[in-house]
Amino acid sequence: MVGASHPVPVAPASPVVPSPRRPIGNGGSARERTRWWYESALGWPTAPGDPVRLRTGVRFDVLDVPAGAGYATLERLDRRERLDRTDRTDRPVCAGPAGRAGGDSPAPGFPVAVRGGRMLLLVAAGAAEELPGLLEWLEWGSLALGLTALGAGGTVDAPLAPPGPAGLPPRPPERDGLHGAAVWLRPPEPGYEVESSLPALSVPGRTGTALDLARLVHTLATQCHRFRLTASGPPRARPVARVG
Repeated sequence: MVGASHPVPVAPASPVVPSPRRPIGNGGSARERTRWWYESALGWPTAPGDPVRLRTGVRFDVLDVPAGAGYATLERLDRRERLDRTDRTDRPVCAGPAGRAGGDSPAPGFPVAVRGGRMLLLVAAGAAEELPGLLEWLEWGSLALGLTALGAGGTVDAPLAPPGPAGLPPRPPERDGLHGAAVWLRPPEPGYEVESSLPALSVPGRTGTALDLARLVHTLATQCHRFRLTASGPPRARPVARVG
């Protein structure tokens, strides 16, 4: 029919699909790879901005000590664990739970990082709040030890993610800027709950093999005090943390 209007065909609108998230590949920056590893592989919250910083008081708190005192502490704890392990092999199974002498000699396998002249030891969330009272109880409260803690509401520089775990690609070394960066001495393991390995205060009914926080703090305080007394002496050679 002349003059009749006919509908004009309209092409269907293309659905709005968000662009796929760019996978973390060899071309990603060190910051992108580091943030991806903490948030996706470990499930640890990070603070916005650059450099990447981890939020403390959520999954863990941090004890910050002079690196020399920290290395001495780890050496003593590891040596004590080896002695305890040897002692357990010489005792009957009934000596303690799971064959442990007294059931209170766990392996000190919690995550530890180093940054410059400082060592960062991960401990159970809430430990930072307990530290002042614990030092007083251990009779270290009146001395300046250089031992500090980061807890709820704090942040700490994220150590560079180690290569390989959870599909993380190798890092181009020329882009990482290792000078002055925090690196893992004993990195956390993706796929495992970090809380089970973190030093915490012993309480009735507590289970697990984490190191007792009081024992760790006492050893740290002792080594921090010795470190301050001998700081003017020649530096002792220490192992270099490896990140790749």
